[in-house]
Amino acid sequence: MIRGVTPTQNGQPAVLAAVDIGTNSVHLVVARVERERFEVLEREREMVRLGSSAGDMKEMTDAAMDRGVEALDRFRQVAAIHGAELRAVATSAVREAANQGVFIRRAKQEAGVDVEVISGFEEARLIHLGVLQAVPSFDRQMLVCDLGGGSTEFVVGRKGDLLYARSLKLGAIRMTLRYFADTKPTPKAMARAADACRADIRDTLAPVRREVRRLGFELAVGSSGTIGAVFQMISARSDGPAPKTLKNLVVTRDEIDGVVKRLLKDPTEKGRAKTPGLDPKRADIILGGALILEQACAELGVEELTFSDYALREGVLLDTWNRRSGGTLDHLADLRKRSVQHLADLMDEDVAHSEWVAHLALELFDATASRHGLGPADRELLEAGALLANVGLYVSHAGHHKHSYYVIRNSEHLTGFTDREIELVAQVARYHRKSGPRKRHLEFGLLSVADQDRVRTLAGLLRVAVGLDRNHAQKVAGLRSRPDEDGRLVIEVRAAPGAEIGLDLYAARQRIGLLEDALGLDIDIVGEGEMPPTDDDLADAGLFPGATAVAGD
Repeated sequence: MIRGVTPTQNGQPAVLAAVDIGTNSVHLVVARVERERFEVLEREREMVRLGSSAGDMKEMTDAAMDRGVEALDRFRQVAAIHGAELRAVATSAVREAANQGVFIRRAKQEAGVDVEVISGFEEARLIHLGVLQAVPSFDRQMLVCDLGGGSTEFVVGRKGDLLYARSLKLGAIRMTLRYFADTKPTPKAMARAADACRADIRDTLAPVRREVRRLGFELAVGSSGTIGAVFQMISARSDGPAPKTLKNLVVTRDEIDGVVKRLLKDPTEKGRAKTPGLDPKRADIILGGALILEQACAELGVEELTFSDYALREGVLLDTWNRRSGGTLDHLADLRKRSVQHLADLMDEDVAHSEWVAHLALELFDATASRHGLGPADRELLEAGALLANVGLYVSHAGHHKHSYYVIRNSEHLTGFTDREIELVAQVARYHRKSGPRKRHLEFGLLSVADQDRVRTLAGLLRVAVGLDRNHAQKVAGLRSRPDEDGRLVIEVRAAPGAEIGLDLYAARQRIGLLEDALGLDIDIVGEGEMPPTDDDLADAGLFPGATAVAGD
């Protein structure tokens, strides 16, 4: 997701590594810079608890620094394996520690890593850059909340510009040490401590509350491991299957409040560790973090929160790129489309065909809009499914529609989509050929009834579009629809100048069944003055009257 000329190392795309030295954990991401985007090669995380000392994190202990330096040494070796240029930034725990100089010297001498201690404002700016690469919000005024172990950063931004940024000394570890470390593990004592913690959080949030409410926002986004943990617990409490990823998952303020109530029911760390969806390693600090999130939503007027799996370290990567190449952020305005196109470029052997099929599928969508009643969001899913329908050919031609489902569902290249949206795109691609959706198909059966209908309609449109480019020659120039006097839907297909589209019409007609079932009406596909294909034409194409056209999918 990077604009500009790709920097190279010995003629190869540049590889960059970013290390985020946080209060709770140290994170590494290694990525290749290619074709205006990052391709993530490695991710590592080490829980080191740099900010675990008493005294409101004014000093790092020797043991904590040992853990941090060991993690940095290992991460440097991982980056070196990839030949990556490494940039390490340190946040609240190092920023506030009186002995930060000792840690920085040890990092350099023992691990060979130069540590850059960044300000709270710079941390907020970099987090905003990271989130912009994961959440499709470039043109919307966005509030970002990144909740760490020692501090919480708040940003209001629009189109890559920061309108407001503030770092507060509110963190999961900090509030745990302040209010819960020495509290008796009884319901009453924990409730009193929680109320005192909430009051402290509200007072600290006052300046942010004023500015955020003055500026306003259209979308609220949460990032960081603590917020991710709250989202995981919410997902574990839902009735449906757990999402495979938290990307762009949306939860409500009521659901966040429900998690806090659930955590307070277990006054002991051992009891909280059994909370469904919670990593037991976070059980000791999760209540302090969840209370910060609860109060931030209440004070800032957040009713819904979207999760971003990108944050500081991805922002460091983009910032490093910009420093080296003078890149811009314009590409983030079309985040989802670019990620789809990148995956198609990587794995589709005939991208031009897929792009034309997507064009025809969208024309069909628009031509039948009054019949299917779907909206712009569904139109975008159809386009993505059409562009990616053939990525499974990279694995094998046989059953490639099923391979396409697997590739799409498990790819890390698709950014800006929710888990549900990725699932729908994958299923539209999966059903672009061969048998139609069946409730006995596991993944399809897990969809809601509304989404099952959505997949049937979108996959039905895609099947017809595939047929209309039967020979991968873009002979069909356009189409329109009209009802006939018998109540059937007629799709009139216009040929490109001088093109013979008889085979394309035949292939489209053979694929019309799923769309007819989805729309609940009969459909005719006719050309403007074109003759139907002869038997010889069909034989040459490997088709025969009554056959189901599957070649060329």
